Amino acid sequence: MRQIMLAGMCAAVAGMMVTVTLIGAPTERSTWPQWRGPDRDGTVTGPAWPGTLQTSVTSQWSRALAPSYSGPIVSATLVYVTETKAKTTEVVRALDRATGAERWVVEWPGAVNVPFYAKSRGDWIRSTPALDNGVLYVAGMRDVLVALDAATGAQRWRMDFVEAFKVAVPEFGFISSPLVDRGGVYVQAANSVVKLDARTGAVVWRTLGGGATVFESGAFSSPVVATIAGVRQLVVQTRETLNGVDLSTGRVLWSQPVPSFRGMNILTPVVVGDAVFTSSYQNGSWLYRVGRDGATWTVTEGWAMNAQGYMSTPVVIDGYAYLHLANQRFACVDLRTGQRMWTSTPYGKYWSLVAHGDRLLALDETGHLRLIRATPKAFELIDETVVGEGEAWAHLAVANDELFVRDGAGISAYRWR
Repeated sequence: MRQIMLAGMCAAVAGMMVTVTLIGAPTERSTWPQWRGPDRDGTVTGPAWPGTLQTSVTSQWSRALAPSYSGPIVSATLVYVTETKAKTTEVVRALDRATGAERWVVEWPGAVNVPFYAKSRGDWIRSTPALDNGVLYVAGMRDVLVALDAATGAQRWRMDFVEAFKVAVPEFGFISSPLVDRGGVYVQAANSVVKLDARTGAVVWRTLGGGATVFESGAFSSPVVATIAGVRQLVVQTRETLNGVDLSTGRVLWSQPVPSFRGMNILTPVVVGDAVFTSSYQNGSWLYRVGRDGATWTVTEGWAMNAQGYMSTPVVIDGYAYLHLANQRFACVDLRTGQRMWTSTPYGKYWSLVAHGDRLLALDETGHLRLIRATPKAFELIDETVVGEGEAWAHLAVANDELFVRDGAGISAYRWR
C-alpha cells in the first residue's frame, strides 16, 4: 500500500530523532489503550459482534514494519506500534487510525540477544505500551521505560533501570507491559516491581526484588489492579510468586509461591472476586483464595488441576475461564470448582483472546482468526479466517467494528461489519 509521507517538523529530543505531523481533533471512538484492552481483562463492550468472519472482515489498510511482539495501542485517532530495526534500534510509530499514514516516529539504540533456546521467538521488542492522559509509555528491551507525548512523540521522561539500580540487563529483555493507574506507572523492571510517578518518572517505591540468574531476572507477567478482601491493590506475578502489593507504599500484603519451570510464570493474574487464577508452563493451574482479618492476610489454595497454561492469558465469562494450553488445545475451566468442562483439538501455539458477551475472538500465531461461542457445554467454533501476512505473536486489538493485527510483517487494520 502506498505510504503517505506528510511534511512535519524534526526535533532532536534527548538523543532521539522525532518526525512529527499534525493530527486532527479526537472524536468519541472506542479505543484499546493498554495490554489486554480498556479494562486490562481481554473484554470489550459496544455493538454486538457479527456472526461470521469470512464474509464480514474486510481489509482497510496495512503497513510493513520491522518485527515486534508489542500489541498495537489504539487511540481515537492514532494507532501506536513498536519495532526493532536491524537488531540495533527500537522504533515507535504513530499511524493514522483511518489510513495508516505515519504521523510521527521516534527511535533509540536498543537491542537484546535472548538466550539460545528462545531464539526462535526473535530478539525484538516485546512489551506492549500503555496510553494514558495523552502520554504513551513504552518499554525498551534494555530495561528502559520512555514516556512520549502521544500527539507529537516528544519525550516527557526516560528511566533507565539498569543505570538507576545498577542491575544487569534481563536476559529476555523488558517483557512485562506497563500499567498506569491514578498517576502511577507500575512495571516489573530492575529485577523487581517498581512504581514511578507518571508525570515525572521519579521512583515512588521498589519491592519484590529477585535474583540475578537467567531463571530469576526480569519478568514475563504483567500486573493488574484489583480490589481483594475490600482493599484495592496491585496484583503481580513474578517468576516465582503471586503477590498483592499496597499501591501507595509498595508493602507486600500477601505472597504465594507458584510452581514454575525455569521461572516461566508468564500469564497475567486473573482476579475473580477475592480469588486469583493462574497457570504455569509444565505445571498446572490454581485458584488461590485471598482473605484478610484486620492487618493479617491469608492465602489458601482453592483448587489445583493439571491444565498447563503457557503464554496466553485466559478470559473469564460467567465464572468460566477460557484458557489456551501449552499443548495447543483450548479448554474451559469452572473457576468455582476447578472442573475442566471441555478441551478442544489442537489449534496454534499461542492465542490472544478478546471477549464480548458470549463470543470470543482468538488470534493464533499463524494469523488464523477464530470466532468462538463461549459456553461451558462444548467447544463451538462459529467461523474462522486468515488475517495478516506473518507470525502474529502480538495481542489482537479490537475497537468497536475495527480489528488491528500486528504480525511479523507489519500491521493491518480490518473493519468487521
